[in-house]
Amino acid sequence: MTTRPPTAQDAARTGDGKITRELVLATALEIIDRDGVDALSMRRLAAALDRDPMILYRHAPGKAALLDGVVETVLAQLHVDPADPDWTAQLHSVARDYRALALAHPNVVPLLVTRPLATPLALRPRGTLRPLEDLLALLTSAGFSGPDALHIYRAFFGFLNGHVLNELQELVENPDETDDLLRLGLHRLPLSEFPLLRSLARTLASYDGAAELERGLDILLTGLAATLSPRGNLRRARARCRRAYGGSGGSDCIRCRGRCGGHAIHARPDGGGEDCAYDRRQAHRSARSGDQRAPLHGDRPD
Repeated sequence: MTTRPPTAQDAARTGDGKITRELVLATALEIIDRDGVDALSMRRLAAALDRDPMILYRHAPGKAALLDGVVETVLAQLHVDPADPDWTAQLHSVARDYRALALAHPNVVPLLVTRPLATPLALRPRGTLRPLEDLLALLTSAGFSGPDALHIYRAFFGFLNGHVLNELQELVENPDETDDLLRLGLHRLPLSEFPLLRSLARTLASYDGAAELERGLDILLTGLAATLSPRGNLRRARARCRRAYGGSGGSDCIRCRGRCGGHAIHARPDGGGEDCAYDRRQAHRSARSGDQRAPLHGDRPD
């Protein structure tokens, strides 16, 4: 769910003519939306508000502060429900809203990606930190540790920023062409050097940003859920592991001594279930180190 910030037209309709920080930033956003970031200046903004430029310095000391404020204004329209019991559904909802904001304000997207990198975390406008705080609350309420919640947040917004930047790229060179290869200009690439890229002309031409977002989120969140299990899932998985393979009295699994991490249940004798996550990690480490001996179920961890 997103909400629209006030505009200069809104102030004119109210008749009070009062210049507020919110109005200054909303008008700056209008200029950027219409003409791009380079078109924004204190003088241009003052003219749009019909005020002396010096008045604006009460609300922003310079263009850098204006740009930070514009990012804050856009992110204020992004709402996260930290009480949602389904964290993956909430992240899907946030991602869709973030994409909608990016498509509504394409000239602001580079600011969304780069402005936070130009300012230390504690010095950023508080409004830009609200999505971070709310997402951390959502994820820790779901059972993730604080560090894991932060890892998920970084991976999530890294994916989102990459997606919207990719979606806003201009792929079509000649929209009047009916042949996908010609529409995208891929005919300029030598077939001998780029056979696979040229063969994907139809797929590239039929790019669906919304569908691509959902598919990418499914891949990302499935991977995160598999490798960073919430504590509740961890306890349940270890309990299942103990029931299936534990010694008398419900001791730790005799195959990995409780080191499976709860990410998967051990393979059962009847062929069901999945391999132990601890064994999978050990196999991966062995492969990286050049050790060809696959770890055996029942090997006691070091």
